[in-house]
Order: sequence, then C-alpha cells, then structure tokens
Amino acid sequence: MNRSTQSLIAAVAALAAVTGFAVANAPEGSGDDGAKAAARLPVERTSLLCPVPSSSDLAETSYTAFTPKGEESGEAGKAELLPATKELTDAPKGGGKDTKKAVKPFLASKAPGRPVTGEESGGSSPALLGTADGKLAPGWTVQQTTKYSVGSGRGLQGANCTAPDTDFWFPGASSAKGRSDYVHLTNPDDSAAVVDIELYGKDGALKTEVGEAIQVQPHSSVPVLLSTLSPKEQTNLTMHVTARSGRVAAAVQSSDDKLGGDWLPASADPASRVVLPGIPKDATSVRLVAFAPGADDADLKVQLASPNGSISPAGHANLHVKSGMTSAVDLDDVTKGEAGSLILTPTEDAAPVVAALRVTRGKGADQETAFIPATKAIGTRATVADNRAKGSTLSLVAPGKTGKVRVTASEGSEGGTPTSKTYTVKGGTTLGVKAPVPSGLKGTYALTVEPVSGGDVHASRMLEDPEDGIPMFTIQTLPDDRGTVSVPQAEQDLKVLQK
Repeated sequence: MNRSTQSLIAAVAALAAVTGFAVANAPEGSGDDGAKAAARLPVERTSLLCPVPSSSDLAETSYTAFTPKGEESGEAGKAELLPATKELTDAPKGGGKDTKKAVKPFLASKAPGRPVTGEESGGSSPALLGTADGKLAPGWTVQQTTKYSVGSGRGLQGANCTAPDTDFWFPGASSAKGRSDYVHLTNPDDSAAVVDIELYGKDGALKTEVGEAIQVQPHSSVPVLLSTLSPKEQTNLTMHVTARSGRVAAAVQSSDDKLGGDWLPASADPASRVVLPGIPKDATSVRLVAFAPGADDADLKVQLASPNGSISPAGHANLHVKSGMTSAVDLDDVTKGEAGSLILTPTEDAAPVVAALRVTRGKGADQETAFIPATKAIGTRATVADNRAKGSTLSLVAPGKTGKVRVTASEGSEGGTPTSKTYTVKGGTTLGVKAPVPSGLKGTYALTVEPVSGGDVHASRMLEDPEDGIPMFTIQTLPDDRGTVSVPQAEQDLKVLQK
C-alpha cells in the first residue's frame, strides 16, 4: 500500500464527513454488497440558512435550534446562527475571535439533546446564516415559526431552515390576484451567487427575462415577488430555481388575502413515485399540484393512504401530467375526517415528477392554509424542532411494506425528561398521533424519528396555535436530518484502487 493511496482514502472520508453530502459506493461489477461498501459516519460540519421571516411590525417569530443526542463526531463543537448583515460580509475570513467581535450570534447551541430558543418581534428580523461543527453538527435542525394575528398571510407560518444547494423545484406557487408569493434566496458564501428562476404554468414555460442572472451578494438574502417575473396571472405555478454560480437556500413565502399563508418548501428531487405525508383529518380543501420536468409525460395513479388502507379519491384515481406543464386538481375534503397522505405512482412507464399539496382548514373568514411538498423517507433519522405541549401532531405513512419507527421527545428547552415510543405503521396506511411529550416539560422540545424495522416510512409534523376561531397551523415534513454520511471503507477502497 503506497502513501498516496492512503492519503486519497483519508481525503475522501474527511470530505464526506465535513460536507455531509459526499457518498461513495463500490463501482458496478466489483462483486461487493453495496451495504458493505460504505460506512456511515457522523458529519463534522453542516450549515443551515433561515429566510427573512416577516416584513410586518405585528409579527412574532420564534427560533428553535436542536442537535439530537447520538454518535458524536468530536469532543468539541459549536452551533451558531448569525444575522446576514454587511458586518458579517466584512468580518475577517476564517472565523475565530475577530468574527465573534464583528457579529454577535443570534442563537447558539451548547450541547446535544436540549433545544435552545430565541425570539424576534416586528419586521426587522434579518435572514440568518447558521453553521454547526463537532459534536453539534450531526442532525442539527433549526425551525423558525412566525405568527401573524392580522393582515395578508395572517396565521402560523413555519419553516425548517435549510442547507444551501444549487437546484430547487417549487410546485404549488402562484401569482394569482390576492396572493403574494416571494421566493427568498439566501447566499451563505464569501462570493456572489448568480441565480435563474423559471416559471411553468398550465400551458408550459412562461416568458421572463427578469428571472435570469439574479445576483445574490455574499452573506445576504434577496426576496423576489413571483408576480413581477411574468405579467400574466397564474393560479398554479411550478418554479425552478437554479444557481449557475455559487449556491443558495431557497424557500417560498406565500400570503393570501383571504386564506392566510405559510412557507412552501422545495419538493423532493424529481422521482417516479412521490409521497406527500400528513394531510390533517379536518382539512376542508386539498389541492394537488404536480409537474413533470423530463421529456416524457407522466401518468400517475393517485392514492390516499388512510388509517385503514389505500383508496383512490373519488373522480381522481389518475392524473395525467404533460411534460413541462403544471397540472393541478382540487381534491376537496379528501380525508373525510381521518388523517391521510397522498401517494403518486406511475400507471405504466415511469416518468419523474415533483409535487406539493396546498391544504386548507376552517371555513368562511376563518380559513388558514399550509403546504406539504413531496418528501423523502425519514432515512437514518429525521428531526423536527419547536414542538409544544399542545398542538403537535405527527403523521407517519408507510407507502409500501409495514414499517416500525421509534419516536423520541427530547428534553425541553427549559426542562423536562426525554421519552420514547415505538409505532408500527401498516403498509399503505397513515398513522396520525399526538406527538409524545417529555415528562415535566418546560418550554419547547424536539422530536426525532428513527426506523426500527420493515419498510420505508415518511413523516410530517403539524403545529397548531389557533386564535380567534382561526385554526392557525403549519406543517413541516421530516426527511433525513443529514446527521450521518456514507464514506468508503478503507479495505474496500484499497481493493478498488489496486485494480
């Protein structure tokens, strides 16, 4: 074994652990089982970005940051949320004490297992740039929750702060009259990012030059109003955000004059089968929006996974999605008083799609909305912060085989003893449960969901905070929390490199 080979192996493993994104597998034809070809290690560094929460002086925003207890990547570590300001851009590069003097952290975690919280009032809150390393990096999760009592978009608006990337799909956006959708683009890096925005309506791509080559300066955030990108109103839109240079975090804040509003997160990557978990049992209206980004049309079987099994919604058993065109269908009160999830599968030839649901609760003047994007399974572990003693509901769906998961409620931000409970989710069904609560809870707490056995399970959490008869709520999906990453085993890598 030569020294350069050893160095290459070490470099690949270190890169994977630090970024949290690298995945190494054995080459095809190597004869080794893929499960044995890579080991999972805790990430050593991760980053999250939180968009500007509000421009309203009447808004109240809370932030909750949490790192689950588990296998730690190091003895030391820190996790901080810093405001995206010019001072941060001008701060000395490389971090350290000089950076701390230049910009004071808005929120800092001290140890895994206990959430930390912070609050902001009014419309002056900036976007937040967060990094976590060492023992605080694996699974670090941040939730921002804003409550609007009055005005357009009034209600509860929640968002999981997300990692930067270069490609995002947002089915379910809109430029219709009475609705204001802003896409927030946040750049965490030291150089400017250049971003393109494409819009697709029911008849295909919309012509827009305004959405090309949008400059997002270092350590800053740019809001873009969708209705300014195209003069023609579109009730249902799919938006594609790509960074031609640099990387950004992207999220859509939707406000409706009559129906409230919430954050629309990006859909999972295009796939031939998608799962949209956690339609509330008292939903009064559900709209499905889907888009086929590939060259082929998609013919999809639409199924509602209810507590008792999967059924086809009356009159909507199938959905045809033309390539490059946005399709939308109103499913009304599809859940009929029972928790449910939507599962879309190809009827014949598979074609990739992205999808999202707009969910409405309440009636008349007391309506409120939230969004459920297509989401991946919980993976190794999923985490969601800002759960409360009352109003947190967990939805678990097994689209294929029966799956068993363990749900752990952390200690509270101000005290409380963690507790765990195991749930079995039958294949083709949705299980809606009140989230377990730590004993002696004070403050807010976090939930982690981990697979125990069986098939894949997808999950979401609904947070309720009703006010004046309005069923204010927000829904966050629970994909893998990126706490671990696949890295090559040295022995396997040596075999490959020596061939």
